[in-house]
Amino acid sequence: MSATAVLVIDMLNDYRHPDAEQLAESVSTMIDPLVGLIEEADRRGHVDLIYVNDNRGDFTADYRTIISDALDGARPDLVEPILPQSDWLSLLKVRHSVFYATSLDYLLRRLETRRLVLTGQVTEQCILYSALDGYVRHYEVVVPPDAVAHIDAGLGAAALEMMRRNMSAQLEDAAQCLK
Repeated sequence: MSATAVLVIDMLNDYRHPDAEQLAESVSTMIDPLVGLIEEADRRGHVDLIYVNDNRGDFTADYRTIISDALDGARPDLVEPILPQSDWLSLLKVRHSVFYATSLDYLLRRLETRRLVLTGQVTEQCILYSALDGYVRHYEVVVPPDAVAHIDAGLGAAALEMMRRNMSAQLEDAAQCLK
């Protein structure tokens, strides 16, 4: 149990979709800070690390399938560095927010989490909606701008500003999130 949980959102991606090129370009710039944050969370042991990934509309998919599809996708180089270990927590989601139709809130309450560090993709979609849902549930929200990826740079920047201004999200570099 920990007061802080690092959520790794939608990073198990096959990069075979209409916006994949723009997204992969952004992911390539944030993968190293994200890997560092994941390693630090795992090393500390008192920070919960939770992977939440979209099921891509496949309600028969499990995490093994999601991982396999991502590794067989167009950019396994962006997936391999962040693969979850077998003892890390993982949930599948069906829409943009990590909270929508998932057991995440229940899990976080059981873990006594108060602070969420939101990482992954896509800043102007899943990260933004997850931040709003975390905020309305009274979690402290932290978003490391160097550990989230966007499709559209302008919308990504606007989303970060909305999270900071409207949801009281702390914007801190990945290396500072767990200090």
